[in-house]
Amino acid sequence: MSVLTRTVLPVLLLGSLLTGCATRSDGTAPLNQRTWPICSVMGGLVGGGLGAIESSAWAAGGAALGILTGGLICYAQDGDEDDDGVFDRRDRCPDTPADTPVEHHGCPLPQYPASVKPVEPPVSEVITLNGNVLFAYNQSELMPQARSELDSLMAKLQNADVASIKVIGHTDSQGSDAYNQKLSERRASSVAAYLLSQGVAPNKLTSEGRGESQPVADNDTEEGRAQNRRVELHINR
Repeated sequence: MSVLTRTVLPVLLLGSLLTGCATRSDGTAPLNQRTWPICSVMGGLVGGGLGAIESSAWAAGGAALGILTGGLICYAQDGDEDDDGVFDRRDRCPDTPADTPVEHHGCPLPQYPASVKPVEPPVSEVITLNGNVLFAYNQSELMPQARSELDSLMAKLQNADVASIKVIGHTDSQGSDAYNQKLSERRASSVAAYLLSQGVAPNKLTSEGRGESQPVADNDTEEGRAQNRRVELHINR
């Protein structure tokens, strides 16, 4: 066997051995540039053993050559330390937690919140009750006819899909603003109290008065003032 063959053959055998051990089936390398000292030790042992096969004089040289060759071969290998599927040389985020989706540089993909369905505005319905039917002139006590009219609405008001009911009282412009405000509040409270007595849930019911501030018709005519004297039921579902 020639001197060249004796020199090259151990190196080829050592390289094949370390390369085969270093590379896994998925292309990654557990023995890689980070573990080159281990590879050098392995190379020294293998190189020394292969050299000793020829003669004891070859053992030391084979070990030295194996140390150098093993370190270089493993340093050239590329690993995937954090198992994210990106080789360490290209991995800009080498400590990615397990099972984290990454982009081609090995950094976590941006996480976006799941799409949120827009909150739909509540469906509203307004029932307007004629104040002249509900109350006597300048009074806030419900008349018998008013109770009958409210009774006819109870099935709708007690429906499970009703989220809230707001009772709002209104007046015409006759009298002072302060008096009309108080009158509208008392009338709204009377309607709300009756609805409560008939079984409407207290947590769904509120009342307020708005006096003469929101007319729906002309206060200069009797017909317009009659329209402004009203109670509204604002129903939200």
